[in-house]
Amino acid sequence: MFERAAELFALLSTPVRLRIVHDLMGGERTVSQLIESVGASQPNLSQHLATLYRSGLLSRRRDGVHMLYRIAGDRLAALTQWLEAQGAMRADGSDHKEKP
Repeated sequence: MFERAAELFALLSTPVRLRIVHDLMGGERTVSQLIESVGASQPNLSQHLATLYRSGLLSRRRDGVHMLYRIAGDRLAALTQWLEAQGAMRADGSDHKEKP
């Protein structure tokens, strides 16, 4: 269990990959959409997407000339729920620090 968790943390150890996962929580995205929202160059984003895809965290499908990516399976379920909660806390203006 700890080895699998460490592998997952290593895969998500870069802000770009966390941004990709966050964006894909809303559903499938094309590479072009991810470039816009993540703010990475196309070659850099493609490398991160390939890593996440090879690890099984993302799945993809071709739709004409577009490649669409989405979160695969449930390995990221707890993380995506946590990211959503963190985003909601910031979005409503509340302090995300724990109160004593």
